[in-house]
Amino acid sequence: MSANGNERKMTSIFERYLTVWVGLCIIGGILLGKLAPDLAKTLDGMSINVGGAPVVSIPIAFCLFFMMYPIMVKIDFASVIKAGKSGKPVFFTLFLNWCIKPFTMYAISLFFLGFLLKSFIGTEAMDLVKMPFGLDLPVGAQHGAGNIVLQDGVKMLQIPLWRSYLAGCILLGIAPCTAMVLVWSYLSRGNDGLTLVMVAVNSLTMLVLYGILGGFLLGVGKLPIPWQALVLSVGIYVALPLVAGYFSRKWIISTKGETWFKEKFLGILTPVTISALLLTLVLLFSFKGEVITANPLTILWIAIPLFIQTIFIFGLGYAGARVLKLNYEDAAPAAMIGASNHFEVAIATAVMLFGLSSGAALATVVGVLIEVPVMLMLVGFCKRTTHWFDH
Repeated sequence: MSANGNERKMTSIFERYLTVWVGLCIIGGILLGKLAPDLAKTLDGMSINVGGAPVVSIPIAFCLFFMMYPIMVKIDFASVIKAGKSGKPVFFTLFLNWCIKPFTMYAISLFFLGFLLKSFIGTEAMDLVKMPFGLDLPVGAQHGAGNIVLQDGVKMLQIPLWRSYLAGCILLGIAPCTAMVLVWSYLSRGNDGLTLVMVAVNSLTMLVLYGILGGFLLGVGKLPIPWQALVLSVGIYVALPLVAGYFSRKWIISTKGETWFKEKFLGILTPVTISALLLTLVLLFSFKGEVITANPLTILWIAIPLFIQTIFIFGLGYAGARVLKLNYEDAAPAAMIGASNHFEVAIATAVMLFGLSSGAALATVVGVLIEVPVMLMLVGFCKRTTHWFDH
């Protein structure tokens, strides 16, 4: 697929005021959660669970399908094969995502949450999290930085609150974006074929390294690798729209012709991706709005290291792509896949490991809160700096 600007234009009202719509949808979602809590709870309860944790939200999966399908159906899979033969951007992305990003997330989050902002969070503030899997210690025993306590008849691990937030940040840092990066690449006029290859490679790498890096960086003993959660999320958020896009593209072109496909069918789909993105935001924040409004300053403290990490990794990726002499269409997605996070997997893992009401789970929700506005800002930056690269 060509990466020229003509194929990447949304309707002007969407593209010109997208940040405004995002803000309105966040506010609208929070208000919906407040004014119609039963509706929000009912929708939030419609999920596929693994290990007691809601891994796949059915309403959000529905929205994500319509967010991804218009992008997938536009991909000429000949360009995917061609992109796969260009190893440089794929290997660079893997290096950035797995050799650098997890450790910079740990360092930046530790500096801000454990030192700079610790007094604002509360030096004595504690959080109750699930006992680590397979651990059976008596009440009063020490485990790492925490103590075993009895809460409502259940043994829990009591740890400093800032450490719980740090754990959530780490889970975000070891989950590079998969599905959503296709949206950011599309909006920034990147190479969709290459982006799809990078998404596939990252998803497979995640299956191997997520548990290993998580266990090492969290320091909570052996981290159970959420295989089912990962396979489900990759399958539903990426594979389903990919398969639908591939086969419907072949069928439409064979029956109606390529001209009709490009001029008529794609025209109908033009605003669908952004509409689905905005509806996803309304749903997400109707589910999590109560948590966010109840902890406004906490959200700020967690958002600071997450924001800095996002900008830092993007800058590193974008500058590295320029040093490697990648063209713009490859450089933009290479930088963005590391900057954004697979928050669905991070949230599910935080809930499975630490509990729904834990600070770790809250930190992963903050990842959702800042993801879209920050990535839209970076999309705008990319489009203003295309001249930095060869085309």
